[in-house]
Amino acid sequence: MGRTPFPAPPSSNSPTGAMPAGAPRPGVAAVPGAPRQTGPERRTLVVGRGISVQGSVQDAERLVVEGTVESSMIQATELQVTHGGVFRGGVEVEDAELAGTIDGTLTVNGSLTIRSTGRLIGKVKCRRLQVEDGGQITGQLEMITDGVAARPLSGEAPKAEPVAGEGASEAP
Repeated sequence: MGRTPFPAPPSSNSPTGAMPAGAPRPGVAAVPGAPRQTGPERRTLVVGRGISVQGSVQDAERLVVEGTVESSMIQATELQVTHGGVFRGGVEVEDAELAGTIDGTLTVNGSLTIRSTGRLIGKVKCRRLQVEDGGQITGQLEMITDGVAARPLSGEAPKAEPVAGEGASEAP
């Protein structure tokens, strides 16, 4: 048998045979619904199914939880908890997608999407929220606003104008 059991790694112009930065990896299919990379590859930590991690995570731009993560506080750009994944603790991110369970404190400065299988237990602050039919939130929800639209422009309270037919009375 003159064949090797594994195909030879792809070659490049470098003497080590390493892939050039930003090149797509062969044999790796794109995940449907996953954000596409346009720039250099993000520093990603994937906690796979059946794996449990406790402690702090530093310098991960993207955290994908398929197993279980317990942490006091994580800061990242993107959090994805897949169906069956569990995150316990505190996390602050720009964007989050939840198809599994988060139990703790979540701050999302951008968009939070809770899929139909997603469960959020605890306290959450987010700027934008999308919940699919079946998604669950149990606890405290606070929307982050800039406060501009919530205040009257002049400092005076807006005056209520009666609407005809709804309790408005006319003078005789």
